Amino acid sequence: MAIARSLRAFLSLALAAWLVASASTVATAEPLRATEYKMAGDAARMRLVVRFDREPEPNWFLLRGPHRLVIDLPETNFAIEPRELKARGLIKGVRYGLIGEGRSRLILTSKGPFEVEKLDVVRNENEPGYRLVADIVASSERRFEEALAAQVETTGSTHSAPKGDRLGTAEARQGKRFTVVVDPGHGGIDGGAEGPNGTVEKTITLAFALELRAKLAATGRYDVYMTREKDDFLRLDERVRIARQHEADLLISIHADTIRLKGIRGATVYTVSDKASDAEAQALADRENLSDQLAGISIEEQDHEVSDILVDLIRRETHNFSIRFARSLVGELSDNIEMINNPHRSAGFRVLKAPDVPSVLVELGYLSNPQDEKQLRDAAWRGKAIDGIMSAVSLFAEAKMGAGG
Repeated sequence: MAIARSLRAFLSLALAAWLVASASTVATAEPLRATEYKMAGDAARMRLVVRFDREPEPNWFLLRGPHRLVIDLPETNFAIEPRELKARGLIKGVRYGLIGEGRSRLILTSKGPFEVEKLDVVRNENEPGYRLVADIVASSERRFEEALAAQVETTGSTHSAPKGDRLGTAEARQGKRFTVVVDPGHGGIDGGAEGPNGTVEKTITLAFALELRAKLAATGRYDVYMTREKDDFLRLDERVRIARQHEADLLISIHADTIRLKGIRGATVYTVSDKASDAEAQALADRENLSDQLAGISIEEQDHEVSDILVDLIRRETHNFSIRFARSLVGELSDNIEMINNPHRSAGFRVLKAPDVPSVLVELGYLSNPQDEKQLRDAAWRGKAIDGIMSAVSLFAEAKMGAGG
């Protein structure tokens, strides 16, 4: 009898323990809840943030055709505002849903090749729950394919290569020629400046850029691309994305400004800086940066933190290369065409902000000055200006490629 009571007591305790364990299992098996989805950035860089009620355990991988980032999650109920999923910047489509018992999936489709710079899960500081944070940046097809290959080698590993491996090496550049991206300013609905005799900036910059591309390509030494080849409108960040997509060694943005003082004339070379070199450079950068807004596009400046010291060093090196080329360009152009006083200037031009592409903006002259306007329309004058640019490109390419890229 005592044995029977002991057995019943043991079975009761075992049943209670089983019920507690089962309840715990049911509780943890409940779907996650995604309570918020946010995307911010532009065509060169995007940040994705998804908030969860509990800690998710994401796995991610890349797909091509089209370029996609796929994030697999435990079963998740997505309580997300549909308007937050609208295409913007580098991302042209977002989908999510259940893909099987206990599993959900989030798919981001990109406008082109990209790199996953970071994908982390972080505990919320001031409220319960966690957030998934992903930073993706526009990149080249080669780097995207390298990431896919690394993924295959690790059987679909969800970890990206270390940044040092993704920034490119001298070995990776073997066989790749020096690459120049020529960017004709303005275009489409954004005509830019206009001269007293009707010369429109978007037209003259395209004509000049096409001639420059033809002469650079004719040397057989460079791969040369254009951000636009016809009268198209392009966002400033799209121009940056195109340069990065082609792994450009140099971006040359071509412009022709106007100014209230009709007597001022001559060419100017600009590099990017946080603080403008002078009031005129700041005013020009403000005008050029308004290009997107003139086409009816709302611009939200994103303050992207430098994620680590290596990326900061890459940006500094790029800035130094930009300054080096700008100084060489000023010297070569000065032998061929008239320059303004202090011809190398700087300001916060958005089109020059690629972190890994040395970039300059060349103002060929002032359309507000009748003599400059006449020169810009003259094929012989454009030829002299192009010869100066080509000499500077040649010197820069030899130095940069000789240093291992």
